[in-house]
Amino acid sequence: MARVMAVSFRRYGRLYYLDAGDQTYAVGEHVLVPTEAGPEVAECVWAPETVGDVDFGELPLCLGRADQTQLDRDAANRQRRAEAKLVTKRLIKRHELPMKVMGVDYLDSGVDFDEMLVIYFTAPHRVDFRSLVGDLARALRARIDLRQIGSREGARLAGDLGSCGRDLCCSTFLTSFEPVSLRMARLQDLPANPLRISGACGRLMCCLKYEHPLYVDFAESTPAVGSQVTTPVGEGTVVAHQVPADAVLVRVRGAGVQVCAKADVCPSRHAYDGRTPEAPSAPTD
Repeated sequence: MARVMAVSFRRYGRLYYLDAGDQTYAVGEHVLVPTEAGPEVAECVWAPETVGDVDFGELPLCLGRADQTQLDRDAANRQRRAEAKLVTKRLIKRHELPMKVMGVDYLDSGVDFDEMLVIYFTAPHRVDFRSLVGDLARALRARIDLRQIGSREGARLAGDLGSCGRDLCCSTFLTSFEPVSLRMARLQDLPANPLRISGACGRLMCCLKYEHPLYVDFAESTPAVGSQVTTPVGEGTVVAHQVPADAVLVRVRGAGVQVCAKADVCPSRHAYDGRTPEAPSAPTD
């Protein structure tokens, strides 16, 4: 059984899971995480625990605690990224390009370069940024790599608060984007207004996918709207579903609209209540 810990490269950012090995780390400690660009500093947000029931796959091994030299390097790189983002925004405005900077990565060393800035941006279409790259290289004195990303990836990098008041799922724990359709919103009786069911990226909210299986199972096992059902207070017609409450609304003649438990209107429940009890079998010697 592996000892698993979770780290984050920025406060309230996405969690990354590591194999803690034999070491013990406390929440808030800065540790070294292996990356393609070499060891990077991250903060421990979940102390190592022995996990036996969850399969995390093969996790990278934590490289130990970060010393003061590595912390100073990390602080300097963060400052470099912030300065590069400001310079990039200013030059984009000067060139009048329809680009929006979403994030910057700074690599202070590499196999074939000394310094490189990877700048992620969003745009409504393909952009000719050849002249911009030259100005950025001269202003920042580093190799420049401009990468266009989609709106969802841009929201993940920028980070924001969702309509629920919490940090965006894509910037905290989601590792992949699953397709979300308007049919999921209709099944959950949500308004078809895009402004109310869209996330910070402008696309349909990823959380519509979370409860979709629950609504599908409920619809398959519950009488549809308009069906005639028998309730404890009489015959009626199903007028609505209340999935979170596991109940249905039934209009009963002479009693108005009643909230009935799902089990009270399902045919399987009526069949169970109307069954003929089996005679007890004789004891055997």
